[in-house]
This record gives sequence, C-alpha cells and structure tokens, in this order.
Amino acid sequence: MTEAQRTLIILNPKAGSGRAGKIWSEIEPLLWDELGELVVAITQHPEEVAVHLDKARDAGLTRVVAIGGDGTNHAIVNAMQDLHQRNPDAPRMTFAQLPIGTGRDFARTLGTPFDPKEAVKWIAHASPHPIDVGQLEIDNHEVQHFLNIASGGLSGKVAMNVNNLKRRWTLTFHLASLRGLLAFSPPRMKLTLDGEEWYNEKAWTFVVANGRMFGHGMLVAPYAEIDDGLFDVLVVDKMPRWEAAIALNSIYSGKHIHRPDVHYKQAREVIVESQDMRLPLELDGETTSGEHLKFSVKAGALNMLVGA
Repeated sequence: MTEAQRTLIILNPKAGSGRAGKIWSEIEPLLWDELGELVVAITQHPEEVAVHLDKARDAGLTRVVAIGGDGTNHAIVNAMQDLHQRNPDAPRMTFAQLPIGTGRDFARTLGTPFDPKEAVKWIAHASPHPIDVGQLEIDNHEVQHFLNIASGGLSGKVAMNVNNLKRRWTLTFHLASLRGLLAFSPPRMKLTLDGEEWYNEKAWTFVVANGRMFGHGMLVAPYAEIDDGLFDVLVVDKMPRWEAAIALNSIYSGKHIHRPDVHYKQAREVIVESQDMRLPLELDGETTSGEHLKFSVKAGALNMLVGA
C-alpha cells in the first residue's frame, strides 16, 4: 500500500455531545475496510488540528476525513488553507466530512448520507473535486476561511446563543431565531458587491453563501453552487418582528428569496460595514464579530470528496 492511500482521521470524540466518539467505535472497522490504512489523530481543541495536518503532509498523506462538529471542520478548512499557502507547490490534501451533530447542513448540499455507515461507503466511492472556499478579513487584520456559509446580524447572535447550549435538537436553531427576533435590534448595514454599493439600510441579517443551507435545514441560498466562483448574497430588510417571523418560516422551502424585503445577488467580493455596532458573525457555525468585513471567493481552493 502506498503512502498516498493512507487516510488521516481527525476525530473529536466529544463532538455532538459525545456522539462522535460513539459513532467512531461503530464505524472504525468499516473505515479500515473501505479506506485502507488509517492514521488517527484525536483532538478536542481546534488549535491542535494544524499540527496534525502538518505531520500528515510530511508523512505523505493526502486524504483527511473529519469526524467531529462544526468547530473541528472549521479548524481543518482553515488549517488546510494555511498549509497550502505555506506550501503552494505541494500536492493538495483532499477533505471529507462524516456528518456529525444536529445541523449537518453542508452534508445536505453534498448529498452525503446521514447514516454513519452509509456515509463511510459514500466517502469511499466519492471523487475529489475542487470547490470554492470563502475568505473573510475582519477589521483589516484577522483572516478566517469558511466552507459553507457566513452570516451576520441576527443570525450571528442566534449562533452565539445556540453555541452556549449544552445540548441541541432538531428545532433548537429555529426556536433560538424566534427568540432572537424579540431581543435583537437591526443595525444599518452597508454592503458593497464587486466594488459597487448595493445596500445601505437597517437589516435583520446578511448572508454570504457558498453552500445552500444553514441552521439545520434552512434553505437560505437555494441557487448557490460550491464550484461557480461566486457567493450568493442575501440581505433581509428591517421589518416588523411578526413579519420577520413569517419570513423565517419560509426559509425552509427557499421561498423567502422571492420576497420583496429579501434582497439577493451574486458576487465575488462582498464588503459589509456597520457603524451602529460590532456585527455578531457566524462562519460555518463558529462565531466572532466585526465592523468592517471583507469576503472574497477563493475559487477551487479546496479538494473535497463529492458524490456523483
């Protein structure tokens, strides 16, 4: 067996309230059967991921499978981008996610089965494909990358509240969004798309999407493609709270995109500015905040295992 056939497994056994560890014990033999020789790195802190990837690259491994939650996946995507920037001539590593946790929204976009054993078989027969990665520069200094969706305003505040919960279930994000509508005050947001001012009003939230879904099945960007070199950008106008609640319900079907108070456009570069407050942000479920945000598409920057 060649080095290139070995697979790095990055496992956070505590992800999903311990669900990742239980799943690992069930699927480890199947992973060896389907993927061949494995190198297993157990991590509980995102900052450990980059060290594991560096060691794997030095050992000649080129395939990485994540078994963890949003934090693990976010750390891997960022570490892989950093690794490629430091070693631009080296072969790119290929990434795959085993869906863990309550959201699993990027798995929905890819079509990865939710059943762990079926997901292993899906990964084993999937093919590497270059997909886009989003880059966010916060307040002209901090840089982060995201794979699925970044958003801010109400959605960022909701993500912060959800991340503070010890346990989550199917309706957690939806209920947290409804509660957020009662407490959040929409700030003024100025959005500049590809160098042209596009929006400058008070808004509940903005979305910069590479994938299609977030918040456990909310079809927020129904037309988004992960390999078209474009973001799908949405802004939800400030409106009465009761009307915003109705608009929220329409997100699950994607019908919100046809509302006159939801603005939609595609762009390669998005600048979001707020003078009212530091905008609460979420990137693939991980949270931060900022006042001046610059989003850029890195077209084809990540090799991802995708199905037919």
